[in-house]
Amino acid sequence: MRHEMKIDDRTLSYLDFGGPGRPLLALHGGLSEGAAYAPLAAALGAEWRVIAPDQRGHGDSGLASEYSREGFVADAAALLEHLDLGGPVPVLGFSLGGLNALHLAAARPDLVSALINVDAPVDSPDQPEGPSPWDFLHDLPYTAPTREELVSGLGPKLGPAYAEALRPLPDGSGWRLPFDPQAVLATLAAAGWSRMDVWLASSCPALLIHGLRSEVLPQEQADEMVARRPGTAYAALDTEHFVPFQDPEGFEAAVKKFLATL
Repeated sequence: MRHEMKIDDRTLSYLDFGGPGRPLLALHGGLSEGAAYAPLAAALGAEWRVIAPDQRGHGDSGLASEYSREGFVADAAALLEHLDLGGPVPVLGFSLGGLNALHLAAARPDLVSALINVDAPVDSPDQPEGPSPWDFLHDLPYTAPTREELVSGLGPKLGPAYAEALRPLPDGSGWRLPFDPQAVLATLAAAGWSRMDVWLASSCPALLIHGLRSEVLPQEQADEMVARRPGTAYAALDTEHFVPFQDPEGFEAAVKKFLATL
C-alpha cells in the first residue's frame, strides 16, 4: 500500500508491502523507485514486511532543493522515525540506495540493525576516457504530452524498459518518467560516491551482494570490503551491476539466507 509523509513541505512517498513479518527498509537504485522491490517483497512472503520509499527525485516523491548524501540519509532516517517500528531494522540498498544505506548505518546506528549492500562501491569507479556514461540524462525527456510520445522520446532501449512505469501528470497535461533526469544529475554532482571509512564505521551484521561482472564494483574492492569489515558476509552472482534485475532469483535467495541469520 502506498503512503506519504511530509518533510519540510516536500512529499516522501513510500510503499509498505505489509504483512505480519519483521520490517525491512529497502532503498532503490538511481533511475528507479520503491516499486522495484515488489518481487523481493513477494519472495520474502510473510516473514518480512518490506518498506520501500521513493527516494527524493524518484517515483511519487517530490523534488528536492538539493541532492546531497546527507539529504538522502536524512530522508531515510525521518521515515524510520515516522514509522516508529520499535527499534532498529535491517536496511537493504542497491547502487544509489546501497550508498545511502551504508551512510545511514554509519550515521544512525540506532536505526539500523543489519545492512545489505547490493553492489554499491566505496570508491569512485574508474571512468573511461571521453564522454560520461551519464551524458544521456542531459537530453532525456522528463515529460511529454502523451505516453506514446514519451516512450518514443526515450529511444529504442529506454522506451520499452520504462513504458510500464510512466505515470500521468497530476494536472492531466501529459505523462512523466518515474524519475527526474535533472535530479539524477544533481545527485551525481552533489552526493558523489562513498569512502571505505564510512563502510567501516558501522558494526552491525552486513551482507555484500556483488555482481561478478560489475562495471561499478571491481572484485578486488569487493574482497577488501569484506576482509576489512568484521561481521560481513559475501554473496557473488554472475551478473553485471544490475544484480536484482539480472538475477532476481539469486538476489532474493541471497537476501533470504542472510535475513534468516539475524
